[in-house]
Amino acid sequence: MTERPATAAPPRAVEPTARLTLGVEEEFLLLDPATGESLPVADRVLTALRGAARQQSRQEFRHSMVEMVTPVCADLAELRAHLVALRRAAADAARAAGARLVAVGATPVCEAHRTVPDEARYHAMSRRFGPVAHDPAVCGCHVHVGVPDRELAVQVCNHLRPWLPVMQALTVNSPLHDGRDTGHASWRSLQLERWPSIGPTPYFASAADYDATVAALVDAGIMLDPAMVYWYARPSASYPTVEVRVGDVCPAVDDTVLVAALVRALVATMVEDVHAGRPAPRLRGCLVAAAHWRAAHEGLDGRLMDLRAGGARPAWELVAELLATVTPALARHGDLPYVGEQLARLRREGTGAARQRRIIARTGGDVRAVLDHLAAQTTAG
Repeated sequence: MTERPATAAPPRAVEPTARLTLGVEEEFLLLDPATGESLPVADRVLTALRGAARQQSRQEFRHSMVEMVTPVCADLAELRAHLVALRRAAADAARAAGARLVAVGATPVCEAHRTVPDEARYHAMSRRFGPVAHDPAVCGCHVHVGVPDRELAVQVCNHLRPWLPVMQALTVNSPLHDGRDTGHASWRSLQLERWPSIGPTPYFASAADYDATVAALVDAGIMLDPAMVYWYARPSASYPTVEVRVGDVCPAVDDTVLVAALVRALVATMVEDVHAGRPAPRLRGCLVAAAHWRAAHEGLDGRLMDLRAGGARPAWELVAELLATVTPALARHGDLPYVGEQLARLRREGTGAARQRRIIARTGGDVRAVLDHLAAQTTAG
């Protein structure tokens, strides 16, 4: 299942007991309140934002999407306050544009307008990737954890690989497509598989190996530039961070904060492993891809692949092992009580996908009831 890797000398830029900073990028859909269809009003929404919310917003690849970006945060309370404020500001601006802001991972009904914003890079992506670049909009949650040394960031990403399918399963929030249940808990994950630069994080022996691989992919035309590295974990192209981008956007703020806390604790734990000289497992790519497919299909309502021991196991057993692995890091950051409470809530309420499916079952397939619920969760404090 694994083979012993060659290891680079452990970098020393981040102390293994350091408290790490974090930040979150959340993408949202702009939906018609009556039909649930995607509305191409992002320009109007962004223009309507004011103050800090405007500074923390980003134009996205679809006219029906906006992205809100928190500042760098030191603790979960600070992060949560920023997420609540940014979601509410974006929701108010969306309402003024005749839309509503919804935290859902994939276009639930349909998207008639699939042209890209009028930017040279977006047009180049459209020409290069054709119909793939015009799929309906999808929305993710990207967690950044401060790791300023690139060598260390690359090694941390190697160590994260066995745990990323579990993080993916925690975040599934897109079972619907074209108004129907796809049978997948994260349709966003399946839709994104058509892009050549999105998917499981490869193993790299060093930062130089990472850079050479990216350069080869750009030279081959697989990516336009290094910013198109969309692997599930990567050294950020823009910030001195490890960026984990495997998850659907979360329906509620506390879901997002839970994910951010676990990602930070995972990164902190892997920093310790790198400093201790513990090698990352060399997992076979086909097994990693299979584990991610299973996570996207099942969420936490079935079994997941255990990439460390082999075989499939109940999803919540692997969540429990994840929690045990990162408990020291959670305690060091002061996050352990909150994470324990939120994992217990998640087990009671289910993932975003499970919540949507309960409403579908209760209402006889009323997608609008699902979207009403998601819109309310998006801005709840």
